[in-house]
Amino acid sequence: MLATCKELISNQFEAAFCTLKRGDIEHTLHHVEDGVHAMQFLRRQEPYFDVPRPDVVLLDLNMPRKDGHEVLEEIRSDVHLRRVPVMVLTTSEAAEDIDRAYDRATNCYVTKPVDLGGFIELMQALSRFTLDWAELPSAEGRQ
Repeated sequence: MLATCKELISNQFEAAFCTLKRGDIEHTLHHVEDGVHAMQFLRRQEPYFDVPRPDVVLLDLNMPRKDGHEVLEEIRSDVHLRRVPVMVLTTSEAAEDIDRAYDRATNCYVTKPVDLGGFIELMQALSRFTLDWAELPSAEGRQ
């Protein structure tokens, strides 16, 4: 069981941050503005030198400057990042996007609900799954 769950949030999920607080488990959530910043964060490049490596990446496909497919491809081709679980969380239900994400080894693909209540419920379910049931790679395996 993880003592801390650090999740890189690569789109605007501020509304759901409060739903991820659970008892003795601390969630540290990080948000970046676009795909370029997502990769800088993950690679700990300027201005993100001292950030922790996330346990899980929640990735939106519709990001400016570098889309989620490009980010996912870079994550999976980087020896230091490829073991970090990536959950695609996006508005697209297009079969092409789903297939492309799985071709790039996403761990799961979830279409975001359009209503806030459904989104909060989804975030709680993903949190429970990640913390209670999933076996995540060791910290050493994510370095």
